[in-house]
Formats: sequence, structure tokens, C-alpha cells
Amino acid sequence: MKIVHMVYSLDMGGAEVVVGQLCRAQRAQGHQVAVFSYSKLGVVGEALIQDGFDVYVPGPAHPVATMRSYLRRLRTLRPDVVHCHNVAPTLQGVIPARLAGVRCVITTLHSASVVRTSSLLTPQQAARQRAALQKEELKYNLMGRLCTWITGICEITCDSIRQGPYAKRSRIRRVYNGTSPVERTSFDHLGKHGFTLLFVGRVAPEKDLATLIRAAALARSLVQGLELWIVGGGQELERLQQLATELGASDFIRFWGQRTDTAQFFSAADVFCMSSLTEGLPMSLLQSMSLGTPAILTDVGGCGEILRLTGAGLLAPAGDSAALAEAIVRLATNPTLHAELGQKALTAYQADFTLDKMSDGYLSLYRIANIG
Repeated sequence: MKIVHMVYSLDMGGAEVVVGQLCRAQRAQGHQVAVFSYSKLGVVGEALIQDGFDVYVPGPAHPVATMRSYLRRLRTLRPDVVHCHNVAPTLQGVIPARLAGVRCVITTLHSASVVRTSSLLTPQQAARQRAALQKEELKYNLMGRLCTWITGICEITCDSIRQGPYAKRSRIRRVYNGTSPVERTSFDHLGKHGFTLLFVGRVAPEKDLATLIRAAALARSLVQGLELWIVGGGQELERLQQLATELGASDFIRFWGQRTDTAQFFSAADVFCMSSLTEGLPMSLLQSMSLGTPAILTDVGGCGEILRLTGAGLLAPAGDSAALAEAIVRLATNPTLHAELGQKALTAYQADFTLDKMSDGYLSLYRIANIG
């Protein structure tokens, strides 16, 4: 099959990493794969080009101009499948794909919900944002009615789509995210000194890393040698570094910035941690599970769903640093529990969250549409 993936950008992010890995898996299975990236190339896109993929970046433009550009390109490529990832690519890509005669048009929502607001906003700001996002949800669901399939990366996401206005519920399917396993590697040069908590991801407001930092500071008094490593870049970095200093925690909380060589950090970690206010199904969580690393997560989106399904870690309420600290201390001081949850993480990853499992899930939907 000829497959085109459509994304908003190919910078570093969960959905972008999914697309990059899907491209490689599908090409390895004998399919021709190209990517349309609306706004920018980014590090994921650069890597795809280096690997020989056709990556088309039209650049920001009026929606009508973008759709015309996509239509011209699709008529030249004549793909069997157009796979749109998240809201904007769906709004930009579905109509051109249908006009080009593409037989299978699929959209995947990679977040827990189309409509979501941050608890960090004022009530007035949250109301304005929610009104705007509800319009976006309506447009997404209407465009979804033109799709062959509408997919979510966890059951929470699928339920959110089903509950939206005008959703085509009969076409909604769940395909769990998957990832290639992390190769365990040396980490001696990183200077690991004790029980190490790891976060890998964007340093953004919705990740609520301030709560994780406070939790680590609370747990440190009960866990000798405890460390928290934050790997990622973003707008919150400077504020969080200041918070660590104010808490007297800058000697055991280490900020590594944006990195592409994350295998060494996953290899060093004793527990993978996230304190997010909202989540889909994080690729970094699945990467940590591939090494048999247990997790401590806030009970939001796909995080709660996956830990309930697998038993691979502990959950805490969002925004509750004391509950997170309690979970950290529990795993750090109970080697038997730590080993048990780590084994559950590895078993679950191998059964349900590999890259091949995800790729096969999407390919089966592509084939149904092209055969039918």
C-alpha cells in the first residue's frame, strides 16, 4: 500500500514520535510511506529525511491554500491511505484526500480529549478556551464523518470522541500506542548516585512538574540518595529550576534539557514519573515499560487506564504532591514491590504496547477499507 501520514509538525513530541516510528515499521513491512507536515520539519522530520522518506512541508498558509496544496500532492502520489494525526491535520487533510479519491481516510486523536482546559488558567480564561475548543471538537467530529475510521490511542480517548456532538460512533476504534523497545545502555557517566526518578517529555504547564518537584522534595527526607531527573525542554524550565532552588532541592533534582539520546536516562531510572494534569498515552511511559521500569503517575487520561490494565505502577491524584511523595517512598523502600511492578511493566509492554502491535492494528484497518 501507499500510505501518507499527515501531522501538524515533526518537532519532538508524542504524536510526532508515533508517526516517525509508524513510518519505519510500515516501510519495513513493504509499504510505501510519505509524510505531510503542515508547519515545520523539526528533528523527527529531519531524521525521516535522512532515512529516505518523502517529507512534504508546505509551511503555514490559509487553510484553503493548504488544502489545495495537499490535493495537488495527493493526486500525484495517489495513495491508498491518508492517515491524519490530531485535530488540525484532520481538518486540513480529509477533504483533499476524499477529493483525490483516497479509499481509506483515517484520523487518530493522540490526546485524552479534543476539549481540555488547563487548571492553571483563570475561570474567565478557561471559559474562553473551552468555548474555542468546543468549536474545534465540533469541526473534528463533523470531519470524522467523512473518514473511514476514527481512532483513539486509549479507551479514554475513544470515549471522549463518542461523547462529542455529531460523532460517528460506529467508526470509532481503539489502537493503543506502541513503541520500539529501548536498548539498555551504559549510564555510568551520568553520575547516578541513588534511587532515581525520571521524567522524559515536554516541560510544559500541563505536565505540572512543580507538583513532582515538591513530591521529590518531600520524599527525599525519607529516602536517602533520592534523585529526580527531568529530561526535556520547554517554557516552564526556568521557573521549575527556580522552584527547585527555593525548596533546597537543586542538589538532587537535575535538569538535563532537551535530549535525543534518552536511552541512557531510561536505563538509569528506577521509577518513571509523571505528574500531568492531562495526558493521552505517553510514548515515554511505554519506553520505560520496555525496560521493566515501574511507574508513578497521576490518574489522568490514558495513564490511569494503562496502570489499571497492567498493574505496572502506582497512581496518585493530579496536583497532590503528598500522595506522589507517598508513592515514591513506597516503591523506594520496598524492593519486592518494585521488582513485582517492574516485571508487570515488561510483560504488559511485550504483550500489548510494541511497535509491531500498534502498526498491525492500523494496517488491519487500512486493509479492511481497501478490500471492502
